[in-house]
Amino acid sequence: MNKVTIVGATTWGITLAFNVANSKNTAVQILVRDRQELEMLQKDKESKRFLPGFIFPDNIQITDDALDSLKSTPVVIIGVPSQKFRQNLARIQEYWEEGSVLVSATKGIEIPSMKRMSEIVEEILPGDAYNNMCVLSGPNLAKEIMSGKPSSSVVASLSNESAILVQSLLMQPKFRIYTTNDVTGVELAGSLKNILAIGAGIVDGLRLGDNAKAAYITRGVAEITRLGISMGANPLTFSGLSGIGDIIATCYSKLSRNHSFGEQLSTGKSIDTIILDMDNIVEGVETTRAAATIGRSLGVNLPIIQTISEILFESLDPVIGIQMLMDRPPTSEL
Repeated sequence: MNKVTIVGATTWGITLAFNVANSKNTAVQILVRDRQELEMLQKDKESKRFLPGFIFPDNIQITDDALDSLKSTPVVIIGVPSQKFRQNLARIQEYWEEGSVLVSATKGIEIPSMKRMSEIVEEILPGDAYNNMCVLSGPNLAKEIMSGKPSSSVVASLSNESAILVQSLLMQPKFRIYTTNDVTGVELAGSLKNILAIGAGIVDGLRLGDNAKAAYITRGVAEITRLGISMGANPLTFSGLSGIGDIIATCYSKLSRNHSFGEQLSTGKSIDTIILDMDNIVEGVETTRAAATIGRSLGVNLPIIQTISEILFESLDPVIGIQMLMDRPPTSEL
C-alpha cells in the first residue's frame, strides 16, 4: 500500500487528504500540530471547524508523530499557512528521508524574509529536496472539491519525474492535474492572485460595477505578470491555471476568503475585526505587504498593489485609493 503524509489539518490540507485517499491502495496520514488537535479530530472523525459533515474515511489516519508519519513516505504534502510554513518544515526536517518528494500546497510569501516556499525548502531541507519538490496551485476552492465538483490544478517542479509522480497521485475523475517546470511562476501567481482578490472584494463591496471590476482585474494581471517576470517567472504561467484560473475563482466566488475580506474592508471594518471573525487565514494581507516591498526593491511599477498596500497598512480610504488609480497619467496598455 502506498503512503502519503499531509502536514497540516487545514481546510486545504484535509481536502487534499480526501483527494489522495480516493486512490486505490493508498494510506494517508495527516500530521497535526499537537495532542489536543489529534484527540479532537480522532474523537469527532471530522473537522468540525473547517469541513463539518465530511467524515474521515478509514484510510485517513490522524497523527502527531512526525517520525512515524515521514517514515517510508514517498510523497509529503504541506498545506499550512505561509507564515507557518518554515515552522512546519523545521518540525519534519530531522525525519526527512532522502528521495521523498515534498509538495508545497501553500500560497503566500514569507514575512519578513520575502521568500517563496520553495526558497525556504532550499534553505532547510537537505540533499535534493529542493530540486525534487513540487508546487501545487490552481483554482481550487476546497468546499467545491469536497462536494465532488470538477476542478483542475497545476503541479510545478524542476524534476519532470517528481511532477509526473505527483500528477498521477492527485489525478482523479473530478480533479485534473497539469504539469510545468515554472516553479517560480506558479508560486508567484498562486500567491499574488490573493492581492487581486482583496481588491476585487473592495470593488464589489463599493458596488462599482462590472466594468470597473473587469478593468481592475485585467490591469492587476498585468502588474503581477510584470513582477513575476522581474523575479524570473515565465509570463505565460500567469495566463494558466495558477494565474488567470485562480484569479477568476478567487475574484468572483463567495467561497473566497480574500474576496470576502475585501468586501468587508470596503464597509469600514478594521482588518483585526474582519480577521477575528474568519476561521481561515487571509493570505492576501501579508502577501500584499511582501509584494509591495519586493516591487519597490526591484523597481517594478505596481500601482494597484501599492494602493491596496496603502489601504491595508496606511489607512487609505478605498474610495480615494480607487480614484487615485483613475487619476494616474495616461499611458499605453502594453
